[in-house]
Amino acid sequence: MLNIVIVEDELIAAEYLKEILIQNGFNVLDIIDNGKDAIKEIPTLQPDIVLMDIMLKDNISGSEVSLHLKQYVPKTAIIFLTAYADSEMVDYAIKSNSYGYLMKPYNENEIVNTLRVVAARIKEHSKQTVDTTEKLTITNELSFDTVSLKLFQNGIEIKLGKNALAFIHILCRNINSSVSNEQISMYVWGEIKNDITIRTQIHRIKEKIGESIIHNVNGVGYMIESKK
Repeated sequence: MLNIVIVEDELIAAEYLKEILIQNGFNVLDIIDNGKDAIKEIPTLQPDIVLMDIMLKDNISGSEVSLHLKQYVPKTAIIFLTAYADSEMVDYAIKSNSYGYLMKPYNENEIVNTLRVVAARIKEHSKQTVDTTEKLTITNELSFDTVSLKLFQNGIEIKLGKNALAFIHILCRNINSSVSNEQISMYVWGEIKNDITIRTQIHRIKEKIGESIIHNVNGVGYMIESKK
């Protein structure tokens, strides 16, 4: 049974989707009505599929949420929900690396058939996936697993909190390149934080691992340099 999260700010439409999904053997983990909560909650829920409305009721679009999720839960399939089907929508879906889109008003057969296709793709992909770890060497002693989101020092896992791991993860995904304060803030906390909050998090990470691996890039942001 596939687990699905619905991100839709129209409650009636969301409940209609939920009913269709449950009747067809899917498990609905949650209904979320805004981008901020979607960014925070979906990585914890770890769904197989997210049905993502493009227009949400806060100032975060479905596309922005999707791009964040692709970094934190890359195996989760994103399907957009939209009232418009044009070339711009197709480009939108491609750029966001989604599995496609569903049109409003919702059609039960279209929903079920689309989800079955996506489910088959997920199943096939899981069969092809053999290696479940992808360790990135940071220093001679430190490595970060970008799949399991774990930091290791001389082969021993260093226990870090969710925010610290997310902080390291986004920098490791952009190794040797700077990441802006805004990108870091949205990825780690789901909202813009001031530089004091970011520096405080960096200091806590440094205290935990006993060395400084996160470097400030003046006027740009922060980065991790691989010493490999």
